[in-house]
Amino acid sequence: MGVQKRVDAILSTIARRNAGESEFHQAVHEVVDSIAPALVKHPEYLDLKILERVCEPERQIIFRVPWEDDRGEIQVNRGFRVEFNSAIGPYKGGLRFHPSVNLGIIKFLGFEQIFKNSLTGQAIGGGKGGSDFDPKGKSDREVMRFCQSFMTELFRHIGEQTDVPAGDIGVGGREIGYLFGQYKRLANRYEAGVLTGKGLTYGGALVRTEATGYGCVFFADEMLKAKGDTLEGKRAVVSGSGNVAIYAIQKIHQLGGKVIACSDSSGYIVDENGINLETVKRLKEVERKRISEYVTAHPGATFVAGRNVWGEVPCQIAAPCATQNEINGEQAAKMVANGCLLVTEGANMPSNPEAIEAFQSAGICYAPGKAANAGGVATSALEMQQNAARDSWTFDYSEQRLKQIMVNIHNTCLTTAEEYGAPGNYVVGANIAGFRKVADTMIAHGLI
Repeated sequence: MGVQKRVDAILSTIARRNAGESEFHQAVHEVVDSIAPALVKHPEYLDLKILERVCEPERQIIFRVPWEDDRGEIQVNRGFRVEFNSAIGPYKGGLRFHPSVNLGIIKFLGFEQIFKNSLTGQAIGGGKGGSDFDPKGKSDREVMRFCQSFMTELFRHIGEQTDVPAGDIGVGGREIGYLFGQYKRLANRYEAGVLTGKGLTYGGALVRTEATGYGCVFFADEMLKAKGDTLEGKRAVVSGSGNVAIYAIQKIHQLGGKVIACSDSSGYIVDENGINLETVKRLKEVERKRISEYVTAHPGATFVAGRNVWGEVPCQIAAPCATQNEINGEQAAKMVANGCLLVTEGANMPSNPEAIEAFQSAGICYAPGKAANAGGVATSALEMQQNAARDSWTFDYSEQRLKQIMVNIHNTCLTTAEEYGAPGNYVVGANIAGFRKVADTMIAHGLI
């Protein structure tokens, strides 16, 4: 049987065994379709069923999370942790608290995390977790009670040598603090490396807060340098207004670009003078308000309700930093027609397959999330390193470490794509480079 027929049979089995998990199917197809040259060159990956093993989580944990709200009523949510692959290190990946969370979402995120973590060059495996709990509109005490209940179950499955969660959508510094406090209470030990994204007073690392957004822009800067260009004077749009988006905006501004639009789930704002980052940070990190409030402080800006920013605001640099599948094929085509030169993904799988095809067909620079947004988990691994050494690094040193990691990922993607006959294709480069490291390690470990 030829390689393609064997791959098609594997994909058919995965679809049957994971029915209804569309995001997971999409993530698997995106990787498998692009690593075909590696499967031809290394038939042992198919002969030893590496592909089947990589696509099957080592462990899937689902649990009940009961908690009491401020009215004294009992609420019940569902918690997840998918420990996907530990070939190159302990499971590492964030926790997402959002009503959309289900097993398929967590599996797609965990699957992406395997290759993202591999690309960083650090000894971390892939995992992901979360809950369908919605922290929006909840009091601090409600969030605390939920986090304590969530960790009461999760703590038995994690550890600094086993599985190290971090934050994601809906899980920021507040939530990590409550989760860490409950873990410490239950485990009866101060195991600082069990969670990353911690506060600076209890083992957190400088630059971790900024890392995903900064890394996304560092990657874009390297892509432009490879084309003999820079961010200087470029017009940019960043979707989202959470942690990743905020620090992507900051770094674009620092490198000479101008971000003129950002968004949240209620709509988007446009400020032709450049997004005022301090206003966005105050609204989102302090007051926890909607992005529409931005125009109160900046009357020259406009707010468009209920609309997705992509394809509506012309830009040269696009940084989708919100959520999965936020850009479709029609929007991508409009972005290209409006002069977009580069897409760097700060979110996980924000472009659907039709959008990716539109970007690549137009020949614009397209950086998939598993490469472009790897700065967050890379800096989490640096936080683990500092925790293990009971050490702390300066901001400048930590940022330089992050930048070098992103430069290395960029170069690895570029050289791997060239090696496998797809010069300039960052999707092929990222997927093959990430997959090969994990596959070779799994072969070295025997049948596991």
